[in-house]
Amino acid sequence: MQRRNFLQTIAATPALIPSLSNRNKPTLKPARLKAGDTVGLVCPAAPAYSKQTVQVIVESMQALGFKVKFGKRMWERYGYLAGKDADRAADLNEMFADSSVQAIICVHGGWGCARLLPLLDYDTIKKNPKVLLGYSDVTALLLGIYSQTGLVTFHGPVGAVSWNEFTVGYLKKVLIEGEAVRYENPKVVGDNLTQVADRIDTIVAGKAKGRLLGGNLTVLSHLLGSPYVPDWKGSLFFCEDVDEAPYRVDRMLTQLKLSGILNDMNGFIFGKCSECEPGNGSYGSLTLEDLWLDHIQPAQKPAFSGSMIGHIRQKFTIPVGIEAEMDAATGVIQFLEKAVV
Repeated sequence: MQRRNFLQTIAATPALIPSLSNRNKPTLKPARLKAGDTVGLVCPAAPAYSKQTVQVIVESMQALGFKVKFGKRMWERYGYLAGKDADRAADLNEMFADSSVQAIICVHGGWGCARLLPLLDYDTIKKNPKVLLGYSDVTALLLGIYSQTGLVTFHGPVGAVSWNEFTVGYLKKVLIEGEAVRYENPKVVGDNLTQVADRIDTIVAGKAKGRLLGGNLTVLSHLLGSPYVPDWKGSLFFCEDVDEAPYRVDRMLTQLKLSGILNDMNGFIFGKCSECEPGNGSYGSLTLEDLWLDHIQPAQKPAFSGSMIGHIRQKFTIPVGIEAEMDAATGVIQFLEKAVV
């Protein structure tokens, strides 16, 4: 009787979190960026540890032709977080509501973005679509905001990265020039007999089309079961990670399999897993290549690894939520639409 009364009470209580039906919103694209636009800098996870690092970010944005505006609470600290959850969420909400800001770039990843998801003003975000850019822990914001509003978000450089020619070139094509971009890894042989770095490893050959969805493997796997993830059906699922032992990657891939994502996706794109090789004393460890054979190959969906996505110096800017086509034999990703309007 007590259980029945409890369930009746829950059924009659308004939902305190977004419903799962919110994961199928129409696609909403931000405006492309142009010279003179203002970029808002926020710290939704780790603090801005170094003023010099922030100054380099400011100068890099200025070199791209942008003005810069800081979140009001960007310099706050609360342990390993850039202030309390409510304050970090307020900075994001205010940046989206600020009509003078055209794009929001996260200074760092770290940990803490998922804590903000219940505190974001999704109605305001939907009414004020703008570019949100970051990677690593920012994955939680990219997926959460896309799932709740339909706004295309961008898995790309955080402020505190190397704004090198490769990274800036692809960012410009996506966000400033508004191209339907074709992504290909750099082909540099150097003084070797063949290419050694940034190679593509085909797991299952073939081509596939679908919405680009994904991000950091650890972060997104910890969001599964919440209302802050999209519907993975028909997706081109991309992911990356850093400093994860193979057994932990195995654990997360198993979770993807058990949750149905590996069956629901149309294709699989793995970027880089920096510092993810078996370490000293790892006798008998599986490798990432073993894990692709165990988990990805049986799904028989086009799949490859080695794309320029991840905790690396040269990286793509990947829109979350637009249609694209992948070729697993060549490692090419071709947008089928623009990511901005």
